[in-house]
Amino acid sequence: MAKTDSLTAGKINTSIIMFALPIFIGNLFNLAYSVADIRIIGSFCGNDALAAVGSISTLSDFFTSFIVGLSNGFGVVCSQYFGKKDHEKVRRSFGAALFLGCIITAVLMIASLAGLSGIMDILNVMGKHRSAARAYIIIIISGLLFALIYNVLAAILRATGDAFTPLVFLIISAFLNIILDIIFVGAMKFGVQGAAVGTVVSQLISVILCFIYLRKTHPELHISNSDIVPDRKLSGRMLLSGLSMGLMNCLVAFGTLMLQTAINTLGTNVIVAHAATRKLTNIYMLPFSSLGTSMATFTGQNYGAGRYDRIRAGLKFTLLISYIWCIIVLIISYTICPILIRAITDTDIQEVIDTGCLYQRVDTIFYALVPTISILRNSLQGLDDHAAPIISSTLELAGKAAVAIMLTPILKYWAIIWAEPIIWFIMVIPLIRSMFKKLNTGTVIKQDMEIKK
Repeated sequence: MAKTDSLTAGKINTSIIMFALPIFIGNLFNLAYSVADIRIIGSFCGNDALAAVGSISTLSDFFTSFIVGLSNGFGVVCSQYFGKKDHEKVRRSFGAALFLGCIITAVLMIASLAGLSGIMDILNVMGKHRSAARAYIIIIISGLLFALIYNVLAAILRATGDAFTPLVFLIISAFLNIILDIIFVGAMKFGVQGAAVGTVVSQLISVILCFIYLRKTHPELHISNSDIVPDRKLSGRMLLSGLSMGLMNCLVAFGTLMLQTAINTLGTNVIVAHAATRKLTNIYMLPFSSLGTSMATFTGQNYGAGRYDRIRAGLKFTLLISYIWCIIVLIISYTICPILIRAITDTDIQEVIDTGCLYQRVDTIFYALVPTISILRNSLQGLDDHAAPIISSTLELAGKAAVAIMLTPILKYWAIIWAEPIIWFIMVIPLIRSMFKKLNTGTVIKQDMEIKK
């Protein structure tokens, strides 16, 4: 049997760091092959192809965000059962996650392909970019089921305390994706379609490797036919947790997608600059998302075990190290930002570099709000509080929609730059209020801690 780790005992700081580190490295490699797509497309296909991918990439991010949230939500339920040491329910929740996740993703794929033309109209994808953008996103959508299965497998492994194994397969997938990009885009001249195929094939290989590993090393996760179709009670718990986290991520991604509709009206150079600066932003935010994901599992296990004292201490520690990283990011943004933008885009167009750096130098001033939001949202999900994260994400969506519709036509890219800092201030409020209510009233948590059988 492979090693699993309980996060309900031992030194809190060490437990969180050792659990979060593989997630961070995995996210870094995940982002690496995303950046590799941009770099390779920019080098071999030019700025128009890069703009085509940039104009539709928020839709791809939207799908990925939903699938990752859905999978992590399923994993939260599994982590609660693991913390309670109910291993039968851990196995059954794994089977339920695969069954429910595949059905939901299949519906998403069919609906997206059927309505793709309308979606591209809403996104204001420019005529000269439309054909390449469509070809790229169709391939990405066709591979969503592989992304779902991999993320469910990774989430269940993390729920049992194994964050290292998903990292290994993700690193293999990342390197393979970069190699395939070079072959399909660079050598075989398949254009943006080649980059999309490379992504899908690398995800498929990750799925195959994960299944082989689970079969050989995790007998406690071997599922039978009776585990695949969950009972009504377990289905309800899984769907509530999975869909709430999926919806939370979806609302965030949909807000970003709405901003992209406005950005797509500002010209090719701005589209390229924003695509590059968002990749840089994603790198900066990796520690925040990694700690947030870790805290969902940490909180879920300790919630199942009744250790809300550890939850409180874990929150303090993760927020502290996140704020230290915010200071480092601010220094980077005001020193070497032009070098980083140029490295990502492989361009010397000054407007692209200046626009990307302007975005970074404003937003990073307010970065302390980002880990507060990420860590609290995920921790509240681990505490079975699904309302506050959804409210916070809805506020984010509403704010971004207002900017896209009302302010961008007037203020141009300045509206995009200032949108997120203002929205962060607003959306953090319900999260802080809800977390204080949960952790300052221990009896409330104890009463809620009866995890349904």
